[in-house]
Amino acid sequence: MANRFSLLFAMGLAMLFACAGVALAQPTGPNSGQAARGEEFVAPTSSLEEGEVIPNRYIVVLKEDVASPAAVASDLSKQLDLETTYVYDDALEGFAAEVPASSVSALRSNPRVEFVAKDRVVEALDQVTPTGISRVDAQVSSTAAGDGSGAVDAADIAILDSGIYKSHSDLNIAGGYNCTGEDETAWSDGYGHGTHVAGTAAAIDDSTGVVGVAPGARLWAVKVLNNRGTGSVSSAICGIDWVTGRNTDADGANDIEVANMSFGATVSGHDNGGCGWIRDRAIARMHKAICTSVDAGVFYAAAAGNEREKFAKDVPAAFDQVLTVTAVADFDGEPGGGAPPTCRTDVDDTFANFSNYTTPTSPDVNHTIAAPGVCIESTWKGGGYKTLSGTSMASPHVAGTAALCIANGPCPTGDPQGIMDQLRADAAAKPPSYGFIGDPNTAGKVNYYGFLEYAGGY
Repeated sequence: MANRFSLLFAMGLAMLFACAGVALAQPTGPNSGQAARGEEFVAPTSSLEEGEVIPNRYIVVLKEDVASPAAVASDLSKQLDLETTYVYDDALEGFAAEVPASSVSALRSNPRVEFVAKDRVVEALDQVTPTGISRVDAQVSSTAAGDGSGAVDAADIAILDSGIYKSHSDLNIAGGYNCTGEDETAWSDGYGHGTHVAGTAAAIDDSTGVVGVAPGARLWAVKVLNNRGTGSVSSAICGIDWVTGRNTDADGANDIEVANMSFGATVSGHDNGGCGWIRDRAIARMHKAICTSVDAGVFYAAAAGNEREKFAKDVPAAFDQVLTVTAVADFDGEPGGGAPPTCRTDVDDTFANFSNYTTPTSPDVNHTIAAPGVCIESTWKGGGYKTLSGTSMASPHVAGTAALCIANGPCPTGDPQGIMDQLRADAAAKPPSYGFIGDPNTAGKVNYYGFLEYAGGY
């Protein structure tokens, strides 16, 4: 997972990540819709490892006094023979570009440039299918998911992933944006991961297919991963920038309350305790973009990762401003354990054997929660359904619960930290029987100090 985002990541730094591969959900693409679109990314990110640097691709952060990132990107592209792939002007001031080796030094020394960072690969963290809806009690929520009539219409969910299959009849798709190619309207999912995530969060409550935690909630397909499931830090930032722009424009009716990032990358360095990152300036800018987006009222759920290690070096999971979701194995939709395994060999009601985690003494425990992530059935590209496992599958249970809580419960609209606190407090207040074996377990792994099973309360 070195430099590639794995279907649990989020997009967030204005052009600063044009050359960083993302791995978690899908595509790699340019366009932020702000200025020069550039051609579709041609760097073979699918052949690179997660977190690995993408050759000749950079994220450029401009100084704060620059009036127009688009104009600067255009000017520098002409001067230095750059190929601009994204322009950021909401969550970050800057752009991403393909930069000839001979121009890197001149770009870094330009008086309008604050700094230049290498782009990296990100990639989806998929594989899994569900009983998760029952396990989080969504069927006894105020919308009674599964009774054929439940609907959530007071919260919108952005899926930053490989897109959403446009014609899936079980999803209420309001629109989208493509950050992986020249055509910003080409946000349909050719990989499947984003469609799967979307279904867990909000599949329509009808007589066919599956039902989501927040049935029928409006979904926005923010395609930051290509049809091979890989992307870049720059494409992720493009997605974050687009979501942020909807919440900061003059139209209060188009705001997005919840965003899910089931992708990520393992990188060097560590969180600085605020909105930065020590040892990697590109990731620091991505972190800043997330902070800006959260300040604009967007609640982010992020997958913890599937490497069986602490997620302190996984981004965006390590960012304090997102609610990071680890995975639990559940095969019957009921607490208590004892159910035979289905698609995997995990033990029922235990910490998933692939999931990343944190520890009781780590500050990361304060923005962590657990949810079902093993053998989860959900919507799929082409209009069908599929079962997958991964923290990518756990995260949308939380995104859907947040939407449900905003629409029908005590979660405050436009207050991401308040929503995080509410979900964690309600999960911790549930009876011990609702948790899972080893929560926290004797090995010191924490799937949360409580379990998400509280959708039924909203």
